[in-house]
Amino acid sequence: MTARYVAAIDQGTSSTRCIIYDRGGVMVSVAQRKHTQYFPQPGWVEHDALEIWKLVQRLIPEALRNGGIEPDQLVGLGITNQRETTVIWDPTTGVPLHRAIVWQDTRTTDKVEDLRSQGVAADAEHRTGAPLSNYFSAPRLSWMLDACTGSRAAAERGRVLFGTMDSWLVWNLTGGVDGGLHVTDPTNASRTMLMNIETAQWDPTLLDVFDVPAAILPEIRPSMSRVGVTTTPVAGIPITAMIGDQQAALVGQTALRAGESKYTLGTGGFLLFNTGTTLVRSRSGLITTVAFQSDGQPIRYALEGSNPTAGALVEWIRQNLGIIATPAEIETLASTVTDNGGCYIVPAFSGLHAPHWVSGSRGLIVGLTSYITRGHLARAALETNAFAAAAMVTAVNDDLAAAGVDTSLTELVVDGGMTANNTMMQMIADMCDVPVTRPQMAEAVALGAAYAAGLTVGLWTDEQQLRRNWRAAAVWKPDVDPADRERRLANWSAAVRLASQWSPV
Repeated sequence: MTARYVAAIDQGTSSTRCIIYDRGGVMVSVAQRKHTQYFPQPGWVEHDALEIWKLVQRLIPEALRNGGIEPDQLVGLGITNQRETTVIWDPTTGVPLHRAIVWQDTRTTDKVEDLRSQGVAADAEHRTGAPLSNYFSAPRLSWMLDACTGSRAAAERGRVLFGTMDSWLVWNLTGGVDGGLHVTDPTNASRTMLMNIETAQWDPTLLDVFDVPAAILPEIRPSMSRVGVTTTPVAGIPITAMIGDQQAALVGQTALRAGESKYTLGTGGFLLFNTGTTLVRSRSGLITTVAFQSDGQPIRYALEGSNPTAGALVEWIRQNLGIIATPAEIETLASTVTDNGGCYIVPAFSGLHAPHWVSGSRGLIVGLTSYITRGHLARAALETNAFAAAAMVTAVNDDLAAAGVDTSLTELVVDGGMTANNTMMQMIADMCDVPVTRPQMAEAVALGAAYAAGLTVGLWTDEQQLRRNWRAAAVWKPDVDPADRERRLANWSAAVRLASQWSPV
């Protein structure tokens, strides 16, 4: 019998991967390439969507060759992506009208604050489940339509298409200018601030608020559904899942039931707590978001906390401070000291996100004295992820209690590249006061997209088959004096307040 496989395209913030998995959830082939990061002004972050598409055209055939797999052995392809990153393009030429504006970008802060002054924030949050913020796609899309000459008028006539990276890739994969499908799924649509969180449809009121023409928007389809079939670079592969990267990690961790969660540590740090079919509105600064939707099934929801600068802080230290040569070296450097020496880092490179939501804040380092060494800075950089996680865990449990939900978050199951840092895992356990568990498969995003694609076509028929693939690799338990924990969390909170108040002249 011919072996069957599923593939995932994981289009991330710094690179794109195509990974092929077998029925046991084992990675059998991978191809990966980095793409260029553009920083044209302070706070601006951009990607070249054409460059990313050209990479995907190379990666799919390469992954097939690396695994010795024929295209007809792929029964499904899942697309997962950096979520809020925004692209507009001309459907007659296939050329983007502007570089993609990345989810970390802060150029729309003034636009967001202007909308806030108009009194629309509360209604927008109720409709979307998300606080009004420059984090989401709608302000960027509005900015693009204003910045690109003639694009708003063209958009009104249906001559401009908008999408997050999933829409851009699927449009190209299914034909592009020759009939490419213009689609998205609820996990990505919920990150635009244009989708109504209750109906999972584009909201006319929100389109008016952000001045976005309806003709520009993709069709919203279930996350796990038969989307279409590729025509290029390899024809005939069924696309059977589209899902945002953090929701994909939830699926990859097999956290498919209400009360289950995951915490991903990559470029950023993202906590999702599955609330099932119950839509829990946050009172603590979290995002109420879509977890996933299977074809013919009701939407599953989640509470989400987001720290946009986790691995990005380590990379910034490597590139700009030069105190480490590789990201992995930060653990060794942090281990040369026993504490942070009173130094705290708030890496608000793109503002403060959940649960704080201060778009105009800037990063800072506090507590500097002549005593502080490179080791203290390295330790403070790792600890910031533990403090951010603790704030998210507290907010999740407060929201669940306020909503009368009889459960709480009592364990953090982690994934992502930064989970290889054992020192940081212990810090997170200590500050969150819950056990931290790392599975054997620490890269859950691409795995989750593959699981979603395979569930759609019946390669896996139920959740239990996926759960049998999951195995714990390591567990860290809290091991810190409670008084010390409270002192350090209080210092961190004071540093966050300073960052939120920073207003340069």
